[in-house]
Amino acid sequence: MPERSVAGRSIVTRRAIVDIVRTAVQGSYGVTGFADRSLGRRLLRWLGLDRSGIKLALDNGLRLDLYITVAAGVPVAEVARQVDSAVRYSLRHYVGSEVASVSIHVDGLRYQPLALERAEAIERTDTVERTDTVEPTDGAGAAFEPETNRPAAEGATAPRKRTSR
Repeated sequence: MPERSVAGRSIVTRRAIVDIVRTAVQGSYGVTGFADRSLGRRLLRWLGLDRSGIKLALDNGLRLDLYITVAAGVPVAEVARQVDSAVRYSLRHYVGSEVASVSIHVDGLRYQPLALERAEAIERTDTVERTDTVEPTDGAGAAFEPETNRPAAEGATAPRKRTSR
């Protein structure tokens, strides 16, 4: 049985909102990190006094300015739509408030060769049919014919199908 809601008031700190937004943005496809708004902010971040990438304003509703970097080769407009959707959903879900505006500033593209290599490797394994077979044995190294489960003739090996990559 659901609990009855009790009228009251909850207070959410700016830091909690920033943490929710940061988690939503970092979990979005194509975002490689946050950017600094200015040189002064970059110096403050190096000193450990500021965290980059999110500007929060509470006047006339919740307003966010996000400064992000995007992976090279990814559609920037699609990443921006994904970030907007993720931020709005997270704040609605965890805080229960609607966002007045989200402004997304893409500061640059970041080339990540390892990420591209992994994506290409995943794509190759998804598109290439794997037909390599493993020869069944009885544990002592004697081969069996897979269909009949009888010992194979001496020196015989199971045929292997290979595809070119």
